Amino acid sequence: MNTLDAHRILEAALLCAPEPLSLRDMTVLFDGALSADELRQLLQDIQLEWADKGLELVALATGWRFQSRPALRPFLDRLHPEKPPRYSRAVMETLAIIAYRQPVTRGDMEDIRGVTIHSGILKQLEDRGWVEVIGHRETVGRPALFATTRQFLNDLGLASLDQLPALQHPTAAESLFPQLTGIESAAPAAEHDEPSAPALN
Repeated sequence: MNTLDAHRILEAALLCAPEPLSLRDMTVLFDGALSADELRQLLQDIQLEWADKGLELVALATGWRFQSRPALRPFLDRLHPEKPPRYSRAVMETLAIIAYRQPVTRGDMEDIRGVTIHSGILKQLEDRGWVEVIGHRETVGRPALFATTRQFLNDLGLASLDQLPALQHPTAAESLFPQLTGIESAAPAAEHDEPSAPALN
């Protein structure tokens, strides 16, 4: 197979794939005829070829995909004016704590936020596919340890946690993840959190 054919096949596969393609997927695509290094070179060539177009080829946590350039999204959104799901600040602050301090227990999150976290908040994040339990801390009660998923990185358009924006404080979460969701206007914490338990002496 010549390079031009491989280039066209890979480009078509990436454009048509409903999910990001991993290097393993690409190896299957070519029935093992291309090495990982050859595939990476093809990916780089495709990136350069699309450098001045409306789509860009990006590497995400689970593989490679084409996506619209951020500058064009306000225009494309006019074709689909429905609003994205909206999550409370409590949900997004909890997500930020997990993303930046993982792995963390619910108790860790409550210490940082200063309030008792309602169980529905963590369920909402798990149902969305952004966080998961990856184990248990070896302490009294063996509390669950939460971490973000590769789907969370995909939805942010990132390849790794190292690419997360700098976080000064979890309460700034609404400005960290604009790609994920709209944020509800400021609402009383009591609507989303359980009241904090009194400190024990």
